[in-house]
Amino acid sequence: MSIQWKGVMPAVTTKFTDSDSLDLQMFEHNITAQLEAGVHGIVLGGTLGEASTLSHDEKRILTRATVSHVDNKVPVLINIAEQSTKSAIQAAQHAEADGASALMMLPPMRYKSGDRETVTYFKTVANNTSLPIMVYNNPVDYNIEVTLDMFEELLKCDTIEAVKESTRDVSNVTRIKNRFGDRLKIMTGVDTVALESLLMGAEGWIAGLVCAFPAETVAIYELQKAGRIQEAIEIYRWFLPLLELDINPKLVQNIKLAEVATGLGTETVREPRLPLHGEERKHVLNVIENGLKTRPTLPDYKNL
Repeated sequence: MSIQWKGVMPAVTTKFTDSDSLDLQMFEHNITAQLEAGVHGIVLGGTLGEASTLSHDEKRILTRATVSHVDNKVPVLINIAEQSTKSAIQAAQHAEADGASALMMLPPMRYKSGDRETVTYFKTVANNTSLPIMVYNNPVDYNIEVTLDMFEELLKCDTIEAVKESTRDVSNVTRIKNRFGDRLKIMTGVDTVALESLLMGAEGWIAGLVCAFPAETVAIYELQKAGRIQEAIEIYRWFLPLLELDINPKLVQNIKLAEVATGLGTETVREPRLPLHGEERKHVLNVIENGLKTRPTLPDYKNL
């Protein structure tokens, strides 16, 4: 199905069994909760989805299972995070064959490509698939920044349509709007600056804590879109301690623990990741417990 770059799109976690295989039953349970909350798309195989540990076959299984489960209710995106251009093209073509609606795409992995190499990488993949592409711009975690000048060149490819803006600099939303208008759609990618970015003009939110709290996340988006800013702020202020679990090297473990608390997942991760323990686990559980104790009553955000 076609994609509109707007709304809340969960970067979903990948569920595993105790024997380290894909847990599609729990995965689909979470996807169902996302759909019931009113999300606008599903993003597979991102950082939060433990992309670096998934085989190509597992990514294809997840894509097909999700496309089947959502049944054209929302678009399904798969992340492209590869070490070579050849592998990225192959992954993009597999995604298209498996029914994905669009791609989220990181710069080359491991090798710190220069500006010209990064632009060539994105353009080459774009020229070998018909799927729309959202460039994942996260220099904080991946050490490569896609600058506005680089986007000037990238936007010569019609299929490069959006950016997952994860620089942590909210003013970058305004820079992008000033430079490109509506040609480059902006999906904010950092939970702790999401509302600020939406208010400055981002069209949507690739979210993390939505995996455990889908209704609250969608409510914030819909309220601010309807101009009910103060209500959105109040929920966002409650949410912030939980959202901060997303800007941490252990974000996968943190969010999976939150999913357990809300009945939407397990904390099983794929090694070398290990479940949280000791004081670190105690702290995260305390944040989650406090959030659940003070969980807000939501307005009828689906009918604003």
